[in-house]
Amino acid sequence: MNLREYKMNERIKEFEKQCWDNQTNHLNVEKFAQLIVWECAYVMDKDADHPFVSRGSILKHHFGLE
Repeated sequence: MNLREYKMNERIKEFEKQCWDNQTNHLNVEKFAQLIVWECAYVMDKDADHPFVSRGSILKHHFGLE
């Protein structure tokens, strides 16, 4: 399964490129998960002052999962 098959934003595709191992032709899932967690933390810190928007909505919008 390739992430390009799903409708996600360019940030996720960038993470995939950073975590793809050409030698094994597999995704480094641990590194991929770490990048997503770091990005989520960054978004939550940056957008924490929006009182009328749920954090879940902020994250879904950021990753293009609306």
